[in-house]
Amino acid sequence: MPNQNELEYLGCSMFDRITFDSKILGGRAAIRGMRIPVSVIVSQIAHGASHEELLRGYPDLQAEDIEQAVGYAAWLANESIVQAS
Repeated sequence: MPNQNELEYLGCSMFDRITFDSKILGGRAAIRGMRIPVSVIVSQIAHGASHEELLRGYPDLQAEDIEQAVGYAAWLANESIVQAS
């Protein structure tokens, strides 16, 4: 999983709301340095939550945060996994 520096190196400034900090969520992908994991947002959407429900449930969340969380998940899903031989 890429960290913030790797995302910037790869030219992924489109994910400027996705942050990684070892002091917040153990370095897992979070929304804007808050204790809102990207995985929670994506999981809730996958289970049928609407953007409006997420925004009500997380008052500090913004619509752009949700868009980037979904985009980041899609970007990760596009990555290739190479098995060690």
